[in-house]
Amino acid sequence: MRVLTAERRQVILEQLAREGKLVAVELSSALRVSPDTVRRDLQELAEAGLLRRVHGGALPPAVGALPYAARRDQAPAAKAAIARETCRLLHSGQVIILDAGTTTLEVARHLPQDLRATIITNSPPIAVALAEHPTVEVTMLGGRLEKDARATVGAATIDEGLKSIRMGGRIVTCGSTSGPKVTVLWPRLFFRHADILGSTMGNASEFEEVLGLLDKGVRPVVDSVYPLAEVSEALRHLDAGEQFGKVVLKVSD
Repeated sequence: MRVLTAERRQVILEQLAREGKLVAVELSSALRVSPDTVRRDLQELAEAGLLRRVHGGALPPAVGALPYAARRDQAPAAKAAIARETCRLLHSGQVIILDAGTTTLEVARHLPQDLRATIITNSPPIAVALAEHPTVEVTMLGGRLEKDARATVGAATIDEGLKSIRMGGRIVTCGSTSGPKVTVLWPRLFFRHADILGSTMGNASEFEEVLGLLDKGVRPVVDSVYPLAEVSEALRHLDAGEQFGKVVLKVSD
C-alpha cells in the first residue's frame, strides 16, 4: 500500500521522538523508499525546524530552533505548571527579570493580580501580556528585535540590563545572537559590584558526541529528583552546594 508523504514524515518524526536520532539508511529500509526520498524528507523537515540534519541522518532540533509560534503551542500543561510554581517564589517589592521565551510568557500570564513588583524583560510578548496587569511596573530592555525569538538583543540590551540590576547583581549570557562585540561601560559594572557570567550548552558536534555516549550506556549522574511543587527545596539544595551530579525537577509523571 502506498504511504502518503505526510504520513511517512509523521512516522519519521515519531521515530525521532522515540529514539532520539535517525539513521538515513535504516529509515530507507524500514519505510521501503529510496535513499533519495529519505534525504528529501529529512531536508524538508529540517527546513521546517522539526529536526536537525547531520551526516548520515538527523537529530532533534536544537533548543530554541523551532519557530516561536510552534514553541508557544508546545507542552501547554507543563508550562502552566512551571508558571504556577514559579509564581509561588515571587513577592511584592521584588525586581524580576523575565527573559524572552514561551515558558516565561506563561509565567507573566500567571502573575497574581495583587503582585506589586517591577518586571524587566527583553520580550515584547511578555511586555504586552503585562500591559493589563494592575499593579506591576514593566521595563522593556532596548536593542535590536530578533524576530524569530521575539526578543530584543545586542549591545543596547546588555547595557540596559546592567543599568537594571541591583548592587551585587549578576547577568548570565548564554549566546551572542547579535555578534561577539559588546561595549560595556565599566563604571556601571564595578560601581554596582556586578558579575557577568558566560554559559553555553555546547556545539552541535559536542551534542552528537554526548548522544554517542548514551548509545554506549553512559548515563548522567543524578544527585536528586524533586517534584515541581518542591522547587524551593531544590533551590536550597543547590545553594548549599552539597549535590554531586544533576538536580532534576520532575514536571509530570
